[in-house]
Amino acid sequence: MKRLKFTAILAGAILGLGTFAVAPAMAQAFPSKPIRIVVPFGAGGVADLTARTVAQKMSESLGQPVVIDNKPGAGGVVAGDTVAKADPDGHTLLLMSNGTAVSAGLFKSLPFDALRDFAPVSTLGYFDLAVLASPTAPFKTMTELLAYAKAHPGKLNVGTINIGSTQNLAAELFKSRTGLDFLIVPFNGTPAVITALRGGQVDVAVEILGPMMGQVQSKAVSALAVMGDARAPQLPDVPTLMQSGVKDFDVSSWNALAAPAKTPKDVIARLNKEAQAALASPDVKKRLYELNVQARGSSPEKLGELLSSEIKRWSEVINKAGVPKL
Repeated sequence: MKRLKFTAILAGAILGLGTFAVAPAMAQAFPSKPIRIVVPFGAGGVADLTARTVAQKMSESLGQPVVIDNKPGAGGVVAGDTVAKADPDGHTLLLMSNGTAVSAGLFKSLPFDALRDFAPVSTLGYFDLAVLASPTAPFKTMTELLAYAKAHPGKLNVGTINIGSTQNLAAELFKSRTGLDFLIVPFNGTPAVITALRGGQVDVAVEILGPMMGQVQSKAVSALAVMGDARAPQLPDVPTLMQSGVKDFDVSSWNALAAPAKTPKDVIARLNKEAQAALASPDVKKRLYELNVQARGSSPEKLGELLSSEIKRWSEVINKAGVPKL
C-alpha cells in the first residue's frame, strides 16, 4: 500500500515537473514565424521609416523577420481593422499613432474599438509639431505673433494639411487655448502647405517639424515654436508654446506598437522587451534622430493611458471646433 502511494506521489511529481517544463517551452516558441507590422501610412513617410528602423533591429534578437505591411487609408481604418481581426498570437502588430486617437473621435463609427480591440505594447517615438512663419510675415517670434493676432482679429491665416489631421486639430487647439481669432486654411498635403507658406498665401503653418527642417535650415521659412513640452533637439533655440506664454499646451505626434486584444501577456512582455532594446540601440537612436524622431519606449500600461487620454483630448477638440464626423 505504501509502495503504491509512493509511486503515485512520484508520478505526480514527474507530471508536475513536466508541466513546468512545458510552460517556458511554450513561451520560447514565440515567434514561430515572421512578424508583420501593419502601417496605416504609405512607404517613405516618418511613420513608415520609424517602423522599418525598429523592425530591423527587433528581427535580429527575435530570430524571425519583422516585415512592414503598408495599408494606407482614411484614419488608419484599413490597417486597424486588419490587426483587430488577426490571430492574437503576437505575429501581427499595428503601428499605432495619435491618428488612431483622432479617428476615434472623428468617425461616426469604426469597425474596431481602439481601447478594447488592441493590446498596447510600447511607444516607439515622438516627433514635434511646429508653428512656422512665412518670410513675409509681420512677426519674427511667437510672442510677436500672439501680439499681432490679438491686435488684428480675423486677419491671420494659418495653413495646415487636411481637416481632421493631427496638424489641423493642433491648430484648432491652439486657437481655442489662446482665444485668438484667426482663419485655419486646409491644404491637401505638406507640399501645398510649404508652397502657400513660402509664397505668403498664409502667414503661418502648423506642420510636423521633420518634413519642414530643410525649409527652416535654408531660411525659406522660420520656426517660431514647437508644440510639445520640450524644445526640439534639432532646434534648441526655438521655444515651446508654453515658454512663449501659452499655458498647458503639450502636443506631439507619436508612434507605438499594439497587438490584437487577447494576445497572451507573456508575448506582449516579450515584444515590449525587444522594442525597448531596439530603441536603446545607438544606431536606432541615431537613425530616428535623423528623422527628427525622439526614440522613447514605454510600458504597455503607459501606452494604454496615453491612448485613452489622447482619445479624450482630440474628441473634445473635434467637438468644440465643429469638425464634421466622417
